[in-house]
This record gives sequence, structure tokens and C-alpha cells, in this order.
Amino acid sequence: MQQLQSLDYIVFFFYFIVVSGYGYWIYQRKRSKVESTKDFFLAEGSLTWWAIGASLIASNISAEQFIGMSGNGFSMGLGISTYEWMAAATLVIVAVFFMPIYLKNKIYTMPQFLSQRYNPTVSLIMAVFWLALYILVNLTSILYLGALAVSGISGLDFQFCMIALAVFAIIITVGGMKVIGYTDVIQVFFLVIGGLATTYLAVNLVSGEAGIDGVMTGIKMMRENHDDHFHMIFPKTSPFYMQLPGLAVLLGGMWIVNLNYWGCNQYITQRALGADLKTARNGILFAAFLKLLMPVIVVLPGIAAYALYSKGLFQAEMLDADGQINADKAYPVLLNLLPAGLKGLSFAALTAAVVASLAGKANSISTIFTLDIFKNYIGKNADEKTLVRIGRIVVVVSMILAIVVSPYMGIDKKGGFQFIQEMTGLLSPGIFASFIMGFFWKRTNSAGALFAIVGGFLIALAMHNNYFPFADWTQVPFLDRMGLVFLICVVVMVILGLVMPDEKKGLAIDSSMFIPHRSFIVGAVVVICLITFLYAHFW
Repeated sequence: MQQLQSLDYIVFFFYFIVVSGYGYWIYQRKRSKVESTKDFFLAEGSLTWWAIGASLIASNISAEQFIGMSGNGFSMGLGISTYEWMAAATLVIVAVFFMPIYLKNKIYTMPQFLSQRYNPTVSLIMAVFWLALYILVNLTSILYLGALAVSGISGLDFQFCMIALAVFAIIITVGGMKVIGYTDVIQVFFLVIGGLATTYLAVNLVSGEAGIDGVMTGIKMMRENHDDHFHMIFPKTSPFYMQLPGLAVLLGGMWIVNLNYWGCNQYITQRALGADLKTARNGILFAAFLKLLMPVIVVLPGIAAYALYSKGLFQAEMLDADGQINADKAYPVLLNLLPAGLKGLSFAALTAAVVASLAGKANSISTIFTLDIFKNYIGKNADEKTLVRIGRIVVVVSMILAIVVSPYMGIDKKGGFQFIQEMTGLLSPGIFASFIMGFFWKRTNSAGALFAIVGGFLIALAMHNNYFPFADWTQVPFLDRMGLVFLICVVVMVILGLVMPDEKKGLAIDSSMFIPHRSFIVGAVVVICLITFLYAHFW
């Protein structure tokens, strides 16, 4: 396959210089005379709504979307877009109901919420779980899949690509959340422009025509020739029902996936926790609009790759070492069909997505370890400068761990995106139950939260490995298993809340804080209407 040419490297190094230079300028311009933890970890008060929204998307969209979701687009089609479009609806809910609670109660980290609402034991256990999940699943997956794609496109050594991506992310991360937030705006620009360019040319290749007319013709041809790739809801007879089980994507476990990810996840909520409520809400709404666009960038190229593959193109390139079709190769193979210059732009978009996600994840790992573990249990008397230094050290250590363990995680066995969803799904039901019950039911107690977090994880793990003798849980879609575990956690939490003494640890909640301003309401209605139209059209 064609490797990067001189023009591609020029485009890529332009991206690298712009992001690095802008990050350094932001660091010099906005750094405080005395570094504080709130300033380093939260960029308190300095991120605008557009920076928050862009940073949310840049942190979310990474190699698992570009590689994994394009691979799912190749194999199952548009149905995988449900993760993106349902996320847009979820972001509206998070902005209206979750953010006011966090900001009203001055919550800066998710373990802090658990400590404040329940007790330090619940908080510490969850902090350890989160660190394990973020390092051993998220950070390793992003780094592994990103290096796999970059190596495949550039021809550079895989190990070198892993180290280079990690170093680039460290450079951004050690500048703190201000640098991450504002450089993410540049990252999203490259991500969107490069991603749209790839989609544009891929669909043109399908039609054999150029320009907008070629795009329209290509989409029409794909819908006519591969109609099975344009359905959102799969019946039980579909080979993809186990991944997206019919109406459960609208009424069941998909809500737990999204509400936990967007509303109870340090990695995500951290972007908005340092802002005022109006700015945070506007930023989250902006991210919701960007989410609606993502399937065009990360799913449609995979469908185009399938259409080209069906015509007989790159038959050998799509095979793995065992001679089986590897859908995750769709996006890297597609990039190798692009002309010089645009290939470099798409390569920069992919790199931007990987680096932004690595930086955001590393910052969250650093935040949780420093503020919720080190500050509370190891360095209780540490000053702000020491805590910031510890935070920077943790960034470097977590990247090194990810490089070392990622080849042993089995990321490539099920496809990168599916691996992340299933591993995260072991913790999501219990975490979400402990948060949502803690938000809205005052009698929820520490025993209930502890059961949800630890017990929910053990039940989900037992189902995942089919340890229960009375049912074959491997034949139950993981989204349905998540929904069942969530219901079990809620039932037990209600029982424990009723039979045990009231801990009287409710949050400060004022009903008026759930009423958003008019412009937000208008934007939210537009988002919901667009999602409704898309599902109705592609049902």
C-alpha cells in the first residue's frame, strides 16, 4: 500500500507545530503565578463554552471510534451510530440534571462526590476501580489502537508509534486542563476537517465521480446495493443482535452506557466542573450537536470501505495474519487510497483524536490519584505545588504502564470499540446506580452504594464469564446484561435504604436549578428533533 509522501508529512508537521505552539502560548498566557490544583486539574473559570464542547468531543473521539466504529461500519453498518446519536440525547440530560447538582455541591472529582454523599470507604474503592479501568482499559486501548493505525498508515515501527503518541500526549497534559481544553479546539478542527475529507473522498470512490454530485451518487449507490448497512434497529435474527439488541438500544442498557459515561465519568465531566452553570450547559449542548455529526466521520467511511471491498478492492489488505477479514483495518486501508496532502490531513485528524483522548484520560487519572488518594491518604499535609508535581508524575507513570501492558490486553480479539464497551460495562451499572440513587433519593446509604459498586461489578463479571449455572449468560446481549445488573443494584439499594437507619446525607438541591435558560431549551429541542428524525428515517 502507498505510504505517506512528502506533502503528507508537511501537512502533518504543520498540525504538530500548530497544536504544540498554541498549547505553549496558552500555557504562558494563562498560567497562574502560583499553581493550584483547581487551576491545573480543572482550569477553573477559564474555559469558554466552545472550548468545553470541543474538549468533550476531542476527549471522547479517539482511535476506538476512527478504527473501531469504522470497522463496525464495515461489518454492521449505520447501526453502530446509535452510540453517537444516543450520546447527543444523553448530553442534554446531563446538562439539565447532572451538572447543576455537581456545581451546586462544589464537586470537583467523582470520588469526591461519593465521599461527600456516602463515605470515604466508598470513595476510595471507586477511585481504585476507576484508576484500574482508565489505565488498563481506556488508556491502553486508545494507545494500542492509535499506534496500530498510525503504524499501518505511516509504515513506522509500532512500538515507536506508541511511544511517540504517549510523549506528544504527555507534553500537552503536563500543561494542565487549560492547555488541554484550548488545544482540544485545534484538535477538533483537524479531526472534523480531516474526517470529513476522508468521508468525502471515500464516497466519491464508491460512485467513481468527483465533487458533491459524486457524494450524493455514492450514498445513493450504497443505500441501493447495501441496504442492510443502513438499518438502526436489528432484529433477533441479525448476526449483530448480540452487540445491538433491538429496541434495547433505545429503551434499555444503552442509556446506562451513555448516562454513566457522560454524567458520572471524571474523564468527561472534568471539562465542565470548573465553569459556571450556564457556560457548562452551553458547552455540553455544543458537544451534543457535534455528536450528531460524528457518524458521518467515523461510520460512513466504514460503509464506503465495505462497498469498495464488495467491488473487489483491497481484498488482501483487509485480511489479518490468519487470513480472516479484520474489519478494524477498514479505516487505515481507506486512508491509503487518499491522494497526497489529503492523506496527511486525515492522518493528522486521526493523530489529533488519539492524542487528545490520551491527554484527557491521563489528566483524569492524575486528578483522581492526586486529589482522592494521595491528598487524603498519603500526603495529607502536601501543599498545592507538591500536589501539582505529583499530578504530573502520575501522568508520565500512567503512560508508561499503558505502553507496557497494552499488548497483553487482548484488545484486538473482539474489535477495539467492542472491547472497550464490554470491559467498561462491567462497572457501569453499579456506578450509575450509586450516582443516580445518590442524586435523587435521600435514603440511599453507604451500604447500598458499596453493594452497587462492588456487588454490581462481581455480578456483571460472573455473567460475563458465565459463572451462573442456571442460565447461559453468554447468549444474552451485554447491553441487556447491563440493564439487569443495574435493576438488581437499584432494588438492593432501595431495600437497604429502607431497612437501615437514614444517614441523612442528601445533597443540596433546589428545583429551580434544573430549569435551563431559553437558548439552551431551543438548542436541546433541535437536538432531540434531529435524533428523532434520524431514527425514524433509518429504522
